[in-house]
Order: sequence, then C-alpha cells, then structure tokens
Amino acid sequence: MQNNEVLRMRGICKSFLGVRALNNVDFTLRKGEIHALMGENGAGKSTLIKVLTGVYEKDGGSITVEGKDAHIRSPQDAQKAGISTVYQEITLCPNLTVAENMFIGRTKGALVNWKEREKRTAEILDSLGIPARPRQELSGCSLAVQQMVAIARAVDMQCKVLILDEPTSSLDEKEVEMLFGLMRDLKSRGVGIIFVTHFLEQVYAVSDRITVLRNGELVGEYVAEELPQVELVAKMMGKDLKDLADLEQVGVKNAGEKDMVYEAENLSSTEARPFGFHIRRGEVNGFTGLLGSGRSESVRAVFGADRVTGGTVKMNGKSVRITNPHEAMKAGIGYLPEDRKRDGIIADLSVRENIILALQVMRGFFHPMSRKEMEQFADEYIKALQIKTASQETPVGSLSGGNQQKVILARWLLTHPEYLILDEPTRGIDVGTKLEIQKLVLKLAEDDVSVTFISSEIEEMLRVCSRLIVMRDRKIVGELTGDDLTQATVMKTIAGGEQ
Repeated sequence: MQNNEVLRMRGICKSFLGVRALNNVDFTLRKGEIHALMGENGAGKSTLIKVLTGVYEKDGGSITVEGKDAHIRSPQDAQKAGISTVYQEITLCPNLTVAENMFIGRTKGALVNWKEREKRTAEILDSLGIPARPRQELSGCSLAVQQMVAIARAVDMQCKVLILDEPTSSLDEKEVEMLFGLMRDLKSRGVGIIFVTHFLEQVYAVSDRITVLRNGELVGEYVAEELPQVELVAKMMGKDLKDLADLEQVGVKNAGEKDMVYEAENLSSTEARPFGFHIRRGEVNGFTGLLGSGRSESVRAVFGADRVTGGTVKMNGKSVRITNPHEAMKAGIGYLPEDRKRDGIIADLSVRENIILALQVMRGFFHPMSRKEMEQFADEYIKALQIKTASQETPVGSLSGGNQQKVILARWLLTHPEYLILDEPTRGIDVGTKLEIQKLVLKLAEDDVSVTFISSEIEEMLRVCSRLIVMRDRKIVGELTGDDLTQATVMKTIAGGEQ
C-alpha cells in the first residue's frame, strides 16, 4: 500500500439473481483528495457505494482501509472502519436541533450532558465554517446547511472516507459553492472524499481524480486535469472519439417552416430550471444530455407532471394554462414517462383497461365508455401496434417490457394528440421492438403529429430527430440541426464545446 492511500478496493464483484452488477472493479482513494466516481445509469456506481458501506455484501474482492483488511458486512461495520456517507436525501431528523442531530445514535447511558454537547457542536460548526446554531431546529436550515451538518457529524465521528452521493442535486449555485468550500476544507485536513455526481462542471471544479465505470466494469482512473470533458463523456457512453462515425438519418423529416404547435418561455417547475422551447407541426425533436442533465425534468414541466412554478405557454399560437397533466391532455399533449412501471402502466389492470385509460379521463367520470367501445378501441390498437398478448383481458404487468411500452403508446395514440412526448420509449426492450417504435415515430410525424423523443442512445436520437436540444447541468447549452447532427458534435456540446 502506498503511504497516502486511505481506501483500496480490488476485484470487487457483485451479482443479483445471476446478473453481474460489478465485475472485478478496482477503486483507490488517497488521503486528502476528492475523487469523482462517474458513469451513466446502470454503470455500477450505486452498487459499488453500497458494497463499500455494507448495504450489500460483496461476492468477491477485497477492501482495505489504511492498509488493514475491512470486513464490511453492514453499515455499522463501515462506520467502525471510518466510512461515512451523506446522501442526496437528508437522512437526519428535521424536527430535532442541530446538536441533537449531531449526536443522535451516539448516546450511551441515560444521562446526557447537553450543555457539553451543544458546546462541542458549536466548536465543530465554527471550525468548518457552517452557518448554523446548535439549538436551531434542523428544518429551519437550508438544504445546503443540512447537508453540511450531516458532513460535520461524519467528521466528528472520525471518518477517514467520506462519500457524497449526489449532494448538489437540490442546491442552487450559491449553496453549491458553500458545499464545495467545505469539501476543500476537509480535503486539506486529510479526509478522502468520494464525490458521486452527474454534473460535469462540478466534477472539474473540485475533483483531483476521476474513476469511470460502465456496465459494471472499470473503464479507467484518470487525473481530472488531464482528462478533457469530451473524452470523459465518450468514456461514460462507451464511444471512441477517433472512430465516431455519423449515423444515417433514415426517414428524418424536417418540419421546416410549418406552424408552431407548442411554445414555452421561461417555463419552470419544482424540478426544472427556467427554459424556452418550441416544436413545429410534424417535427420530431429531442432532448439529449447525460443522466441528470435535466432532460426528463424539462418534459415533465411541459406536461405539468411536476408542479409548474413559472413561464408562459402557447398551443397553436394561443396562450394556454398547463399546470397539471389533465390540462395538458385537454390541450392535445400526450406523455409516455421515463419509468413505465412506476408512472406508466397499472400492472394489475388488463391491457384493455390500460389502453382506454387516458381517453376515459379526458371524457370525464360522468361519460363512461361502453364495454363494446372499449373492446373495439383495444382490439384496434393491439392489431395496429402488434401487441403480443393472449387477450385484451390479460393483466398488462404480465407482458414483456416492449409490449408494455406499446400499450402505453396505444393509450396516448387513442387520444389523437397533436403533440406527443416520448421519454425513453425504447429503454430495456429488444432491438426489433425498438425499430418498430422508431418507425412509428416517423409515421406520426408524416401524419403531422409533433413528437419530442428522448433516449440515452445518441444513435437512436440521430435516427429519428431533425433537431436536438442539448442539456447539461439542467440548462439548455445547445441546439443542433442539419450537418451538426452527429455523435461527435452532440458529445462535444454536452462536454462544453471542447474539440
């Protein structure tokens, strides 16, 4: 072991029901460094962190802390080894004071000298520059200060390894800088920090080294200042910049100067920063960017799926109010959500019931469809989309992922939307069904339906979209059309325009 290594993980393996989530992964953390752990969704970051913190027990490999074997089988084992984690969601008790949160779970015996503990809390807060008072109720602190209190608690428990898991997701720019100041302070004190985030600019603002995972395997470990952002994006996505080839855009249709269907100015929600956006009749456009860039949050704001907090919207040139999904549906907007199991299908209901759901909501409770009408609609779309099901009465939860996705598509097509938002419509489904959905999108455009298409796969976006809105750190950072619609240009724009 090198003298400055605080954590060494070697050959870490972990499987779930025969599926390998981590395959022979190595990770090294030094004292007094901030080390970013990067990777797209499903790369294995969370699994590696949970193995390190004892939430999961590893299937193979070794973990050493300061040169000593660490047998971590529970979060308590991790804590004893000097490993602490601060999550995006605050895990402290908001109804207790700052001092009570600092020492919760660490009290031995019935008698507690709270005067002494409040004094100790004040010393820690002051030494770390945290703007909070010991007797202040935690709920009265900002999210950033609550994060910092959680970090102070870890420091007071003599942590050697501090894991920050998406700590900045709910913070504004000023709060992020405050947190970064604390991270740099801890770094100067010799604490090793593992920084997990999707924000590229933040990685380069504070990190010394970067480890990239992809599909449960180690891609590599890099010195941050020696790894350009565009190369980091390429490594996360599994692309070789030297070998990038433009994909042919089969069937892409440019809407040209057709009428605007949807326009938004300064649209914002509880999850999306203000943005401007428009789409023309018969256009297929897309939001692209790394996971966490804000692409899904933006389209959820368009559909009113999250609480809208500002902005103006027009449909067909007329001002409309869209603050919830029902108003969006009435305006002619349909939305296939990113997580079909959580937000899309109702697993215990039949294929027929899932297909007619949106149209029935639009008609209202007092205008129920007849059973015959429901069956006719279901039969029509089962045939049109070639949904593989034993019957229209089969519970939709028993269908394959691809056929579940087709059922949700059928639900929205039945409402005859003017504007259809498809967020990850082909995720987790076979290649054949992917192509069917892509062809369907292009056919909808030919029929003058406007479609916003979101996919984690750049190749797929290039096949179907005539315009791409590029997002990074929850902001629109570029718009690509024509000759700029290439993998290389998309990745460079995501990375910040580097060559």
